Amino acid sequence: MMRRRLAYLGTPQMAVPSLRALVDAGHEVALVVTGADKRRGRGGELSPSPVKTAALELGLRVSHAVDDVLTAGVELGVVVAYGRIIKPHVLAQVPMVNVHFSLLPRWRGAAPVERALLAGDSETGTCLMAVEEGLDTGGVYDTVRVPIGPRATADELRHELVAVGTEQLLRCLAGPLPSPVAQVGEPVYAAKIQPDELRLDWGRPAVELDRVVRVGGAWTTFRGRRVKVLAAGVEGGKLVPTLVQPEGKAPMAADDFFRGMRPQPGEWFT
Repeated sequence: MMRRRLAYLGTPQMAVPSLRALVDAGHEVALVVTGADKRRGRGGELSPSPVKTAALELGLRVSHAVDDVLTAGVELGVVVAYGRIIKPHVLAQVPMVNVHFSLLPRWRGAAPVERALLAGDSETGTCLMAVEEGLDTGGVYDTVRVPIGPRATADELRHELVAVGTEQLLRCLAGPLPSPVAQVGEPVYAAKIQPDELRLDWGRPAVELDRVVRVGGAWTTFRGRRVKVLAAGVEGGKLVPTLVQPEGKAPMAADDFFRGMRPQPGEWFT
C-alpha cells in the first residue's frame, strides 16, 4: 500500500471520518486546511470547525489559509466538504482530489444530498474526482452508487455516503490513481437550501412534503406561530406530522400538540 504525504481540506463534521481514516491508514497528513473559527451560542465565543477540533486532537498542523498548502511539501491534496473555492494558482502546483457526495455531473455544488432527496432520486453515490477551477467539473477517478431508501432522511443518507466515500478514498489512494474520466451527461446544480424551501406548502402533493420533512428543517405555522415538523408519514395521500416542535418549546408528539391547542373543526397548519 502506498503511503502519501497529504494536505487535507475540510470543514464540517462529515469531513472528520475521512481525516481520521487517512491518519489511521498510515498516510502523513502534513497540513489540514479548514474554515475559520466561528462565533456560536449566546456568548458569541469563537469555536473551531469540527475538522480543526479533530486535527488538533490528532496532533496535526492546522491552517485557515489555503495558500499554506504550497509550502507544505505535499504530493496531493484531499478535499472533503471544504466549502470554499480553491484558488487556481494553488491547483496549478498541488494536484487535489475531492470526495463528492453525488453521481456527477448530477448535483454539482453545495447541497447534493439534500437536492437528491428533494428531487425524489432513487439513487445517489460518491465520486472521487480531480479538483479543477470549475465547480465540481473535474474528471472522475472512481464512482460508488448508493440507493436512496423510501424513508431515508438526509442525515441517514449523509452518514451512509460519508462511510462509503471514506472507504472509496482509502481504496483509491492505496495505489496509483488511474486517469480521471470526463463527466458524461447533463449537469444539474445543487444550490444551497434556502429556509423558504423548507416551509411546508400544504397545497403540494404529500409525497413532496414528505421529502421536505426528511431533508430536515421543515416548518409550518399554526395560529401565526412557527412549528417545526421533525417527523411525518403519508396516510391516505396526506402528510401527517408525527413529531413537532412549537416555537420556544421542546419537541413533542403531534397528537399532544393538537390536544393542547384544541383546534376548531377543520383547523390545520398553514
